[in-house]
Amino acid sequence: MSKIPIMRPKLPVTERLVGYLHRIDQSQFYSNFGPLALALEDRLAEHYGLGTGTVTTVANATLGLALTLTALGAKPGSLCAMPAWTFVASAHAAVSAGLIPYFIDVDPKSWSIDASAIADHIARAPGPVGAVMPVAPFGHPVDTPAWDAFRDATGLPVVIDAAAGFDSVSPGETPAVVSLHATKVLGTAEGGLVICTEPSVVQRVRRASNFGLDSRRRATVAATNAKMSEYHAALGHAALDEWKESRAAWMAAVGAYRSAFGGSNCIRLQDGFGEMWVSSTCVLHAASPAVRRIETALAGAEVETRCWWGRGAHAHPATARFPRGPLPVTEVLADSTIAVPFYRDITLVEVSRVAEIALDAAR
Repeated sequence: MSKIPIMRPKLPVTERLVGYLHRIDQSQFYSNFGPLALALEDRLAEHYGLGTGTVTTVANATLGLALTLTALGAKPGSLCAMPAWTFVASAHAAVSAGLIPYFIDVDPKSWSIDASAIADHIARAPGPVGAVMPVAPFGHPVDTPAWDAFRDATGLPVVIDAAAGFDSVSPGETPAVVSLHATKVLGTAEGGLVICTEPSVVQRVRRASNFGLDSRRRATVAATNAKMSEYHAALGHAALDEWKESRAAWMAAVGAYRSAFGGSNCIRLQDGFGEMWVSSTCVLHAASPAVRRIETALAGAEVETRCWWGRGAHAHPATARFPRGPLPVTEVLADSTIAVPFYRDITLVEVSRVAEIALDAAR
C-alpha cells in the first residue's frame, strides 16, 4: 500500500490567485504595507469581529512574537516564562527579543500554562521575569480573559503564542500571534498576524516590523524588517475567500478520525478538537507504552507520524542551557502524545487505515 504522509499542505490554486496577482501588476506595489496587505489586515480583523487597526501582518509568527515582546517593553536580559511543552520557535523568539527563556510546566488537562498558577512559577524563578508567553498547544484555545486580568494586575508584558490558533484564538487586550505558514489551516506560504484589541500595541509592532520608521521616516525604536509581501498577501486573500469550504474539509477530516476511533478509551484527541475548533495537526493522547507501540506499528505500515515538539522546547541543544522549573507534566506529554497523518483532503480509506493500526497497537 502507498505511504501516508504526516501532512500534505494545500494552498489556494492558481485560478483563485490570478485576480489578486493582476492587482499587484496594476499597483506595482510589492511590499512595504501594500494595498493587498492592508486590505488583508482589515479582512482578518473583520473575521475576528474587530475593527481596523487591530491586526498587523508579519513575515512569520516567530518574528511576530519577538517584535511583540519588544513592542510591549519586555526588558532585555530578563526571563520570559513560557511552557516547556511548545515548539522551539517560542524560545527562539524570546532570545531574538533579548530575553532568556524560562521553561515551566503546563496544566495536564489544557497542556498550556495556567494564568492562575503563573505567580508561583514567577516566585520560584531564578531571576527577574520580564514577560510571559502562554502557548496555544496545537491550536487548543488559551484563556485570553485570564491573561488580560493577569496583565492588568501585574503590569507584566504577555504575548500569546497562538501559532496554530487561527481557528481558535480569542482576541483581547493581550496580543496574540498566529502563524500563516503553509502547514497551517489558513496559510500564505510564509507569514503571520498579530492581533490585539488595543490598536496602539498593534501600531508599535507594525513600526518595529518596518525598521522602526515613523511617519517622518525616522527610526525611533529597535526594529527589523518583518513585513508581509504583496504576493503572500494575495495568498491570504485567496485563502480567506475559500475559508468556509476549507474549514468544513478540516472539520470533516477530524470527524472521520473521531468516527474511526469510535469512542475508544485507549486513545483520545484534544478537548474540543474538531468540535469547537480545528488546527492542522491531529495529536493522539494515549498511555506511554501504547504511544511507542502505535509509532512502531504505523511506521511498519508506511504511515508517517511525528512528535512535533520532541521532548519539549527545553530539550534541544540550543536551549538546554536556559533555566527551567520541574517539568513532570511535560515529560508525561512527551511520552504519551503522537501526531498522525492529517490534511485537508485526507481520505476515509487513509483515516481508517491509520485508526485501525493505532487502535490495534494501543490495545
